[in-house]
Amino acid sequence: MSSVVLGATGRENKTSWPEVVGMSIKEAREIILKDMPNANIQVLPVGSLVTQDFRPDRVRIFVDIVAQTPTVG
Repeated sequence: MSSVVLGATGRENKTSWPEVVGMSIKEAREIILKDMPNANIQVLPVGSLVTQDFRPDRVRIFVDIVAQTPTVG
């Protein structure tokens, strides 16, 4: 279940997107931007150190898988 807050305009704004778990970064980004067109999306490895300041325009996507075999070259 996603979370919503009442925005300054009286409209409900989403604050989380559990429905994108397991999707590609591209798919997740598109869904988030549909709900929050001005989002500043940051893609980070799981466990990354992040600042603790609250920015209402920032959405962080944490990823943790290797999608292809790493090769030399």
